[in-house]
Amino acid sequence: MKKMFTTAVMAVTVSALVLSGCGKKEESNTGASATPAGTAAASAAPASDNSGKDFKIGMVTDIGGVNDKSFNQSAWEGLTLLKKETSASVKNLESKSDADYTTNLNQFVKDGYNLTWGIGFLMGDAVKTVATQNPNTKLAIIDNVVDAPNVESVTFSEQEGAFLVGVVAGMTTKTNKIGFVGGIDIPVIKRFEAGFVAGIKAVNPSATVKINYTGAFDKPDLGKAAAATIYNDGADIIFHAAGSTGNGVFNEAKDRAKNGKKVWVIGVDKDQSLEFGDDVTLTSMLKRVDQAVVRVSKDLIAGKFTGGKTVVLGLKDDGVGLPETSKKNVSADILKKVDEYKAKIISGEVKVPETP
Repeated sequence: MKKMFTTAVMAVTVSALVLSGCGKKEESNTGASATPAGTAAASAAPASDNSGKDFKIGMVTDIGGVNDKSFNQSAWEGLTLLKKETSASVKNLESKSDADYTTNLNQFVKDGYNLTWGIGFLMGDAVKTVATQNPNTKLAIIDNVVDAPNVESVTFSEQEGAFLVGVVAGMTTKTNKIGFVGGIDIPVIKRFEAGFVAGIKAVNPSATVKINYTGAFDKPDLGKAAAATIYNDGADIIFHAAGSTGNGVFNEAKDRAKNGKKVWVIGVDKDQSLEFGDDVTLTSMLKRVDQAVVRVSKDLIAGKFTGGKTVVLGLKDDGVGLPETSKKNVSADILKKVDEYKAKIISGEVKVPETP
């Protein structure tokens, strides 16, 4: 059964995120801080209501690691906020390889955690196995659908947000050559690719897009090499959907900027201008994993966790989109066009493809 978050509910979560600030260090075997790099702190944080003081919630990362500046880090920031607001105990375990997925999930089950998150499409089989073997435990997963009565699945309409940054890229490029760097060739990343290319073509049919899949989410050196090849072919903008591999795309852009060459990167998942700077970050495609983690975890604390459910978040739910910092490097005319397409996608006038 698919159920969409309402815009009103997501707006409440957005407000909570805006009001939240830095917290004290969280429980973690990795030493990840409560406010990882790239998170802006507010001057005042809301007091905890202590509703979750008796709850333990764990998170297992995929191979990108908790400080990937992207997907996993966003999820961890969500749990960090959850602890601040509810006093729940939170912890993460990093997976160095796919062999660690089941082991790490089972560690939280063994330790009596009330909810265990698997972060990423690649963890689908492991979450299914652990859920089947432990029917009385509760699990949740991001970016995959696990058909089990004790698992809640959260997916996103990445193609919708990617379409909008495609509009930005198509209207910004001066060379009519644009790149896309993906991590592993899986359905989630193909949705990014499909939406991005569709957005470019909608506003700039003359533009060409060079696609490069690195085969990894945790190899910045591969991202840097892929970006170098694409930039050398004449592209002036690259959108990455590659986890920490995408950090290498930014590194390549920065190296070129130091040599007086103007190129852009479009970030993913988080507002990556906060980490890599406005000099090379054109905009980012936000994917609000943090909000999804907070919402489902709060449902658990409130006794409303519903296993066997899939939640899909898109533009109309504010689950994907562009950050406010886009105004720094994207012209008002282009942002107006972005808003026009956003309205058309939400209304159904524009259908964004999920596959290339």
